[in-house]
Amino acid sequence: MNSVLLLLCLIAFLAGFVDAIVGGGGLIQTPAGLILMPQESIAKVIGSLKIPSFSGTFFAARQYLKKVKIPLNRLLLFTTAAFLSSYVGSLCLTKVSNQFMKPVIFIVLVLVAIYTFTKKDFGQKRNNSNKTFSISTGILICIGLGFYDGFIGPGAGSLLVMAFISLLGFDFLEANAHAKVVNLATNLGSITLFAMKGSIIWSVAFPMAICNAVGGVIGSKLAIAKGNQFIRTVFLIVIIGTLCRLGYDVFLH
Repeated sequence: MNSVLLLLCLIAFLAGFVDAIVGGGGLIQTPAGLILMPQESIAKVIGSLKIPSFSGTFFAARQYLKKVKIPLNRLLLFTTAAFLSSYVGSLCLTKVSNQFMKPVIFIVLVLVAIYTFTKKDFGQKRNNSNKTFSISTGILICIGLGFYDGFIGPGAGSLLVMAFISLLGFDFLEANAHAKVVNLATNLGSITLFAMKGSIIWSVAFPMAICNAVGGVIGSKLAIAKGNQFIRTVFLIVIIGTLCRLGYDVFLH
């Protein structure tokens, strides 16, 4: 078990590092957890992995909030909507299969990758300076992707970044800051549900949480230092990786 835990901790560090830059850490962490803990139920594995996801996102969010200021009312509205919808999504996960959603998400991610690759200025600068900021649109994003994170999970952070850029006109750095805070709330919503059901292996979750947090701090500092172009490149890599993972689930598994 010690060697398995060590490997899980290394994976958690890498997941935290990638997730802090552009989201998608679950793409690395979730399959690894399912492979390395085959004796545990899927609910216990997913529930346990939510703890390191939360810790990494927490420290990454702290770094971003030093650079990007988010109004308090927006912060409270977005996180409340995300928390509640993620809780409901995780509750649905314990009752029904999420397999039917994966082909839909696969198609969405293909479109996201094509759009981001072909539109070179996507997320490179703010596009909302001349229009009224839509709180209602932001809340709808948080509800929809909060539910997705609780119900399916992988790629939620990347989809949040995409939504905040395309629908609210943020640049990559600003979108990332908002996505981290919202992702923090979605993780907390899922953790609340899984903890209530006793589906968290704390002896695995805590060491992974420390490693994920270290990766999150390093990744967020690098993203802030390198700027929008660097984040855009990593965003494309993560989206393509998510596509490969979902494509395997949909067509080969």
